[in-house]
Amino acid sequence: MALVLGAAVWPGGRPSPTLARRTAHAIALYRAGQVGAVMGCGGPGAHPPAEAAVIARLCHEAGLPAAAILVEDRSTTTRENLSYAKALLPAGAGAVIVTDAYHAPRARLIARQIGLDATVSTPGWAGVGPRQRLRHIPREALALLATLLGQR
Repeated sequence: MALVLGAAVWPGGRPSPTLARRTAHAIALYRAGQVGAVMGCGGPGAHPPAEAAVIARLCHEAGLPAAAILVEDRSTTTRENLSYAKALLPAGAGAVIVTDAYHAPRARLIARQIGLDATVSTPGWAGVGPRQRLRHIPREALALLATLLGQR
């Protein structure tokens, strides 16, 4: 099961480039037979609908069968994404967390902390421009430290 971690939804229900990139990667994993289903994770943000609903819509538009698309649409943080998704997985099931490379270390750490048997798969750095890197890498470094210290 691919767990696609949410990202911003833009006005009109459009996926942000980050959300589109993560979802496209999960769809590729599904088509390659590396996962049997895709779960969109993420609740409502600044613009409707919930992040998970946009992920599900993109998967549907890409031709994934309805039975292979699940949603976790209450979470608002990475920890909640993974905790709520874990509760929806069959007992003992493993998962592939789909997120961006800059976010992967913290997602992996949180999965370990909550006892989620998971690997992480990213679309790499393609589509993550210099400005995004300058913004996200330092932020994630601080968030990783906070997670290690139990503050997040």
